[in-house]
Amino acid sequence: MTIRIATRRSPLAKWQANHVADRLRTNEPGVDVKLHELVTRGDRILEVPLAQVGGKGLFVKEIEDALLAKDAEIAVHSMKDLPALLAEGLVLAAVPEREDPRDALCSPKHKTLAALPKGAKVGTSSLRRGAQLKALRPDLQIEVIRGNVETRLRKASEGLDAVVLAYAGLRRLGLGAHATYVFPPEEMLPAVAQGALALEARADDAATLKRLARLEDPATRIRVEAERGFLARIEGGCQVPIAGHATLEDGEVVMRALVASLDGTRVIRGERRGSHADARKLGVAVAEELLSKGADEILRETEGKGTALSAPKR
Repeated sequence: MTIRIATRRSPLAKWQANHVADRLRTNEPGVDVKLHELVTRGDRILEVPLAQVGGKGLFVKEIEDALLAKDAEIAVHSMKDLPALLAEGLVLAAVPEREDPRDALCSPKHKTLAALPKGAKVGTSSLRRGAQLKALRPDLQIEVIRGNVETRLRKASEGLDAVVLAYAGLRRLGLGAHATYVFPPEEMLPAVAQGALALEARADDAATLKRLARLEDPATRIRVEAERGFLARIEGGCQVPIAGHATLEDGEVVMRALVASLDGTRVIRGERRGSHADARKLGVAVAEELLSKGADEILRETEGKGTALSAPKR
């Protein structure tokens, strides 16, 4: 039997898919695992910010379509790309152990955020990172950068003073040394499910679901459930700077989240703790807390604005 894994063609996406393939081969020596590589809408649209073309789901639809068409048995995604609601007929079959969820500054010349000169140009494709950077350093010029990890790293020394990327992606590609400063979550709250992988399968494919169950990491699943509960309640279809990060502390889930204005001048934060069994409800409760503090106003104001970041550089 051949197991086909649907994946994007980027180096990071293929690393993730190959990592899952290796885990499957370890569990079942001799099993035939192949990658089914696809180009998603998010991969094709490189000249405009993600938020202006739909944000969540841009890197997912074509891969989910391959599953539903039975061109593949498994889909491997970066969990943070996965919308709060999956396509009908598909399930989140397994959540493997999470990589470091923090964000990393890459600046060959200046090294740290504090060392960046006044008015420094910092590249990111994320409204969340841009807003939190502006909140920390209002003087910074935030510019949109697109492309794979290696392309964005090059831009840190080609016209920009620094770029900010997910530390998990750098580590997975063996590029962790390019991170000159790693933001603690207290300084820059990570994206929902950043550093986690999503293994998706058809709900009626019992054999694949059983196979993937062996790759599940319960602790990561609990954290992701809290974060995605927050996402499902707060997002509302808007493309806005939101962040959600759950940890397991003293036998409880601690969920921290924020909603920010595009320019970082308003940042509304919330925190709750509760039982592992109520992780998803906890995420929803934090979302409700933020909405009660005025996050709904930011959501309404931001809808339709797209992005406050500068246009991407050709």
